[in-house]
Amino acid sequence: MNAGPPSAPVLHIRGRVLAAEGPDGGPDLVIRDELWVVGGRITYDRPPAARDVVRLTGWVLPGLVDAHCHVGLDAHGAVGRAAAEAQALADRDAGALLLRDAGSPSDTRWTDARADLPPIIRAGRHIARTRRYIREYAHEIEPDRLAAVVRQEARRGDGWVKLVGDWIDRERGDLAPCWPADALVAAVAAAHEEGARVTAHCFAEDSLADLVAAGIDCVEHATGLTEDTIPLFAAHGVAIVPTLVNIATFPGLAESGEAKYPRWSAHMRRLHARRYDTVRAAHDAGIAVFTGTDAGGSLPHGLIAREVAELCRAGLPVHDALAAATWRAREWLGRPGLTEGAPADLVVYADDPRRDLAVLAEPRRVVLRGRVVA
Repeated sequence: MNAGPPSAPVLHIRGRVLAAEGPDGGPDLVIRDELWVVGGRITYDRPPAARDVVRLTGWVLPGLVDAHCHVGLDAHGAVGRAAAEAQALADRDAGALLLRDAGSPSDTRWTDARADLPPIIRAGRHIARTRRYIREYAHEIEPDRLAAVVRQEARRGDGWVKLVGDWIDRERGDLAPCWPADALVAAVAAAHEEGARVTAHCFAEDSLADLVAAGIDCVEHATGLTEDTIPLFAAHGVAIVPTLVNIATFPGLAESGEAKYPRWSAHMRRLHARRYDTVRAAHDAGIAVFTGTDAGGSLPHGLIAREVAELCRAGLPVHDALAAATWRAREWLGRPGLTEGAPADLVVYADDPRRDLAVLAEPRRVVLRGRVVA
């Protein structure tokens, strides 16, 4: 077993460790009665002659995953280090110990040196069509530059690139695709050549088939999925991160834009009204669903428990909603869970979260890299 930081304490956690899903991905779990943390890493073997042991008890899950957030970003654009630190700490204290940053203009590499902040998997900066996204957020370019900028951001990120797949077209007065199909094909190919996966912001229906045909790996929000595109996503293995806590803001957005863009407002209300049916239909079709809050724009960080609860409201079984934030999400992102020798990133709860998801909002202890941090 590889040792972590030598000064990390020895932890002994007893109770019920929900270590992993069973081999078939069903509701059965690999459950342990205890684990140890030595040198910042997990072991299920009792260490010899352990001294000064910190003992914890409870129900244990792998550190939760917020697979769509934005550290270093607020409603107006990039923020300074103090604000970004506060965002990351809010996620950490909520039990989100692995973050996929789905686009940020800030350079947050400095957080990698902070053992008290959760790891961030970055997607570089958003890539949007000129004047077709939130100001100060994205690289705003035309289609002839898309592949080149995707390649650039693939090299800047941590294995992901983020496109803005659709946004309001002011002339149309409604949501519309941002990129022609041939530009998407070239862009996704460029990212894959660089070893990066591609995800895209998409609210509406019209861009989804082109994105799948181009080889997209994931779609954020995905409120525009229909009975025609759900089978395409399932057949091509395209994952979704629904960000339901963000979709809850659609009615307010629609009201604010009603006078200027009535078609867009009506469209946003329709997407919101069917949001739960859309997510449940995607899940039932076999599409991989993962948790993400979209925190860091207009939403605060630390909302991961609410997003898991929203997936259940959409009709996902409790086990699948938990898996979307833990075992499956970590596997999808290439990070370990509660396995022998893995970094000890875990959350301890007073009660079984499978019986009551409200438990997720009240972590008893948060352990990051083998240290009790909250």
